Amino acid sequence: MALAESRRRLLIEALGIAVSAIGFGFVYGLSARQAGFSPIDAVAMSVIVFGGAAQFAAVGYVAGGLAWPGVVLLTALLNARHLLYSVALAPWLQDVPRPRRAIMAHLLTDEAFAISIGHFRRLGRADERGYWIAAIASTFIPWNLATLAGVLVGGSIPEPSRFGIDIIFPAAMIGLAAGLLTGRREIVAAIVGAGVGVGVALFVSPAIGIVAGGLVGPAVGLLVPTTVAHETAPLGTPSSAARYAMPGAHFDRESGDREAGGREPGEREPGEREPGER
Repeated sequence: MALAESRRRLLIEALGIAVSAIGFGFVYGLSARQAGFSPIDAVAMSVIVFGGAAQFAAVGYVAGGLAWPGVVLLTALLNARHLLYSVALAPWLQDVPRPRRAIMAHLLTDEAFAISIGHFRRLGRADERGYWIAAIASTFIPWNLATLAGVLVGGSIPEPSRFGIDIIFPAAMIGLAAGLLTGRREIVAAIVGAGVGVGVALFVSPAIGIVAGGLVGPAVGLLVPTTVAHETAPLGTPSSAARYAMPGAHFDRESGDREAGGREPGEREPGEREPGER
């Protein structure tokens, strides 16, 4: 896929995520205000920590009087899933200088990972500018602006849950994840991961549950033999990258100029060989 076209799709996906980030960031601003945070405190946390679930947890812990070592430990466990994201992105960004990679790591979120790695797979290579678009346009700017708005004007909404604002961001992530279910292997991983995550969260803690589900689910999914996986879009191929796209993000192409999955006519998938080639 051409770079310009893939970036256009990336931008549309980022704008869709930005809408949910505004809603979720506004709810965080409300929560921080109710917990006694000043506008400077709340905005500083959004800029420096920049981790939605961890920020919500930290606000609750602080409001409950938990000592700061406990806050740091529990939020670190909650954000441990980003280690998995980093491992997945590392091969694509190994040529980027370390100082810039450090900033990239700070801006890494669930949403930035999903749409940027989809962009990379569509292209078959990394695009550093595309990552910045994914990270900054989709979440960093809208999240911080919404945080400020929530702290300053959110006092007029005493119960945000009544309006369903708290479900916006999780719903957006479910929509992105659903498109990745391309075979029995992914379905098994999703079911096992969700089951383990909920079980551990109920009996131990939500932070540990997220990490446990994120590790056990994919591990069990990998045990499903390829012969019975029935994958319609194997991971790592352009057709699987298209599954990351949000509804309405696909552009119409002239008939016959590309094959299904975003390949040029005659273009082979990674690792695909010509008939008879060994």
